[in-house]
Amino acid sequence: MRVPVPERIDAAEDLGHVHFVGIGGAGLSGIARLMLGRGIAVSGSDGSDSPTLAALRELGARVELGHHADHLGDADTVVVSTAINDDNPEYLEASRRGLRILPRSAGLASLMVGRRVVAVAGTHGKTTTTSLLTVALQAAGADPTYAIGGELAATGVNAAVGGSDLFVAEADESDGAFLVYEPAAAIVTNVDADHLDQWGTEEAYVAAFDQFADRIAPDGFLVCCIDDPGAAALAERHRAAGRRVVTVSAHPDVADVGPEALDGVALWSPGDHYVADALAALAAGVELGHPTDALRSGIAGYTGTRRRMELKGEAAGIRVYDSYAHHPTEIAGDLQAARILAGDGRVVVAFQPHLVSRTRIFGRQMGVELGAADEVVVLEIYLAREPADPAVTAASVADAVPLAPGRVATADLDGAAQALVDRAVAGDLVLTLGAGTVTEVGPRVLALLGGSDV
Repeated sequence: MRVPVPERIDAAEDLGHVHFVGIGGAGLSGIARLMLGRGIAVSGSDGSDSPTLAALRELGARVELGHHADHLGDADTVVVSTAINDDNPEYLEASRRGLRILPRSAGLASLMVGRRVVAVAGTHGKTTTTSLLTVALQAAGADPTYAIGGELAATGVNAAVGGSDLFVAEADESDGAFLVYEPAAAIVTNVDADHLDQWGTEEAYVAAFDQFADRIAPDGFLVCCIDDPGAAALAERHRAAGRRVVTVSAHPDVADVGPEALDGVALWSPGDHYVADALAALAAGVELGHPTDALRSGIAGYTGTRRRMELKGEAAGIRVYDSYAHHPTEIAGDLQAARILAGDGRVVVAFQPHLVSRTRIFGRQMGVELGAADEVVVLEIYLAREPADPAVTAASVADAVPLAPGRVATADLDGAAQALVDRAVAGDLVLTLGAGTVTEVGPRVLALLGGSDV
């Protein structure tokens, strides 16, 4: 559902009792957590129970399972997930009552009022870069509020209220949310066409990042990773327009900040894209006025974010990792990291395409990038908000994988773990990739191997 953004976004403290429809999602749960941390009355509903809902209840939220008009209670404001349908009874009841109804972006923006916002955008790497910037600033004593699209491994949460006026936020372009914020500064990791179901064309997608950069305060700055052609072009355009731009690169001697800035820092994961994410976080922290050594210390101590090359466990000499990669560029980056981590072992991958529309556009390239693995299992498409299309299937990806036929297979979610176990041997690295339910496969692999997750 697309709910319009109001012309005026009030501060969160002026919203009264806030009810979240779809409170268990990565975005809404973080906003709810921040509002609870600022003493705002919060309630919500979701389709099924989860540890996220349990944590919100412990913080004081009233959370119901299922959706019913009565769940609104005495709510003054309703924040709606994009995942709900327009016939949702809570949304309909809020409309009938004339309550203030906000999309996720406006809910987050209400928390930004009066704060100095650093927004982290990009097609890939937003969550990791936002996480790195958060821990770097914490190490430098900045104590920012943060809202991330994944859980920090060190804290187990995706959002927390800090003690300063600094607010670090992941800025999502998928539904145009990043065009609601007015940051003091921003990072753009890359601009690589995606979410064309929302934007229509690559040109419109690129233009949206220009609009985002234009929203940065006149005295603010923009950090761009120029290893990506889209971000490099964005940096060039906005530097020419007089914007304060800082460029970073995982390759030496091509940007304002290069890999030498991290000399002596052992990162949590290999891969050029992770080096670039860390450099972007470091550069932003320095531009905000914090000491380089403290920022480097925070980056060195970073232990990862859930579902971003996350080690799930080891059994029978086989290590199992899980990552959120669902775009060809992300697949390529994580397989580069996996190959380094595997050493002399092989890389055995299960990939679950996410969205029919994305698979229709990028399915062949997904398969090509998966060819960097030694064995590949492609799961059925995770449909999310779209109906199935018999012309777009797991085979659309599997058929494009440039490996011998016996090394590529398709499977449903229930059969994926056994398919991986049948292929992996001691010394191999198993990697599950995708933004959907494929994250459930890693623990099942470990169980079949006689181990458990970490």
